[in-house]
Amino acid sequence: MKMKFNLFRGALFLAAVLLILAPGRIFAQTQLSATEIIERARNRIQAQTTSTRSRMVLTARNGSTTERVIDQYSKDDSQGNQRMVIVFQSPASVAGTRFLTIENANRANDQWIFQPSLGNRARRLVASEGSSSFLGTDLSNDDIASLSRKADLDNHSLLREERLNGRDCYVIESVPKDSGYQYSKMILWIDKVNFVNHKVELYDRRGNHVKTLETLELKEIQGRLTPVTIRMTTIAAGTSTTIYSDIVRYDDPIPEGVFTTQFLETGRY
Repeated sequence: MKMKFNLFRGALFLAAVLLILAPGRIFAQTQLSATEIIERARNRIQAQTTSTRSRMVLTARNGSTTERVIDQYSKDDSQGNQRMVIVFQSPASVAGTRFLTIENANRANDQWIFQPSLGNRARRLVASEGSSSFLGTDLSNDDIASLSRKADLDNHSLLREERLNGRDCYVIESVPKDSGYQYSKMILWIDKVNFVNHKVELYDRRGNHVKTLETLELKEIQGRLTPVTIRMTTIAAGTSTTIYSDIVRYDDPIPEGVFTTQFLETGRY
């Protein structure tokens, strides 16, 4: 059966970067550890599945823009491991491109990409491609997979509390244990009231602030406070990718066959 992607699942792959889980120290004033804060942020939206239809607007340094339409499906397996598929619907230059990431319990995520212009087989991505741009956007392959990043891959510390855009936030530093990871640290601003992750600063291996991820708009959807506009900015390049989630659905059925390389290659499950 051919599956029609009228909307796409997910709290949006980028919420991924926003929600990283790992051990932290106790901050006396709040009596919450970094771990507890991250856990609350990560588990803020409870859903069996998420489906979204989104527009990605790529803005160049000169202000010119291009737009892409994507669908995204997310669903945990029986062990609670995250699985996510992204399908590009337009423009014609990227239509039919599909990306799959599968979280593993005790090892790195598995990732595959299918691009119609490069043949009829899905290609498995290797670890060295993690920092590569995701189809010309300001997101890397690692950024796309970061929602499934394992807790014990990072050390987390609660740095301070401060206001951001009129909201009181916890500021948490997340440092990957793997020195080969593309980022040396990530600094997150998490709302003290609703635990929304409002901003993430990403630093390269030399300690330079290279990217910023921001939550720009929230909406109540099916009783869940949902990020519907997010933006990733690449500082040195002066470029950005803004994702507008025009349709978000929680708990819609998603067939298991969607999360396979066969689906990537054929569009069928």
